[in-house]
Amino acid sequence: MQKRAIIVHGWDGHPGDAWFPWLKKELEARGFEVIIPQLPDPGTPRIQNWVPKLAEAVGAVDENTYFVGHSMGNQAIARYFESLPEGTKVGGAVFIAGFFKHITNTDNDASETETRKHWLEAPLDLNKVKSHLPKSVAIFSDDDPFVPLDNQDDFRNKLGSRIVIEHAKSHFNKGTFELPSALEALLSLQTK
Repeated sequence: MQKRAIIVHGWDGHPGDAWFPWLKKELEARGFEVIIPQLPDPGTPRIQNWVPKLAEAVGAVDENTYFVGHSMGNQAIARYFESLPEGTKVGGAVFIAGFFKHITNTDNDASETETRKHWLEAPLDLNKVKSHLPKSVAIFSDDDPFVPLDNQDDFRNKLGSRIVIEHAKSHFNKGTFELPSALEALLSLQTK
């Protein structure tokens, strides 16, 4: 079976953002099929729109299917995993600038506040997520203006993620066109 990688953009994102094209090229050079779906209405992301669209883009999922998420894309991935039938396993996931606890600097207007609350206040069973996820890595930046470092606790303690802290990478978006730590993390998930 061919290895597949699904790269999931975040809030206000798109498939051509930042390091996504670079990672796609690097993974394809290593034999992966890479899918970067455009999720609907990225400026006002909603669970009921994003998770079904992600599921549609993924199609059949198995242990050769890997996921890489950025920011809100990690929430979409976790909620997609939560929806999988019992016993289904994926290959693993790399969570970049992910959060389950809280995010900052997202109350500039009523729409931002509503979007933040929509995702953070909706129930999410991380034990169920973990049941489908044998291995994961969570990558954070020590100067992320939106995702404080204490978000790593849920990834480490509830999902069993290996934690990587990058220095001065902000939110891994503007000006970050290559992200070697994401490539290394994904490739490390393939080792038994």
